Amino acid sequence: MIVAIDGPAASGKGTLARRIAAHYGLPCLDTGLLYRGVGRIMLDRGFDLANVAIAAAIAENLDLADLDPDRLRDRATGEAASVVAAHGPVRSALLDLQRAFAGQPGGAVLDGRDIGTVIAPSAEVKIFVTASPAERARRRFRELVGRGDLADTAEAEAAVLADIQKRDERDSSRADAPLVVAPGATVLDTTDLGPDAAFAAALALVEAVRGPARP
Repeated sequence: MIVAIDGPAASGKGTLARRIAAHYGLPCLDTGLLYRGVGRIMLDRGFDLANVAIAAAIAENLDLADLDPDRLRDRATGEAASVVAAHGPVRSALLDLQRAFAGQPGGAVLDGRDIGTVIAPSAEVKIFVTASPAERARRRFRELVGRGDLADTAEAEAAVLADIQKRDERDSSRADAPLVVAPGATVLDTTDLGPDAAFAAALALVEAVRGPARP
């Protein structure tokens, strides 16, 4: 069974995907890491993020084994990922890799922004995870402060909110695979839910299709 989890930045979709995958013993792919990987390489090599040809070439040669999640979580990489993800050739270059992961025997859990619409439109379970921009900015801000990437100031928090709003606009308005609720997806608003409550709600959606995990 394929579980497709989509949603905007800092909605909690990645945490839910990992917990659902662990619960059912399924492989899990944070597809955002692919775009973060491309963006990070572009930044490290001093390439212009708007250079579609170079970004696509990097995407075509990307290896999952080379992605270091810890190094790809900073604010600059997230912004770069949002820029390169808007390039159609980059998305095309990463399409087969993502579909191959989704097509593994036994199924998989994938989270991103176009899983239920493009990568795995026939997924048995589709969840669109969201939260208010203010709440998502608060979560991302606390994460960045906790890692030492940002100072704990009102100005810094306001800047994170501005980044979230800018990414939402870019993700939802891009011509190729915009962020939308996939047909058949259930919207899960986590604005007022803690991690455990959000997981319980998501798990209920999966179990409505699959049934309780067997011991």
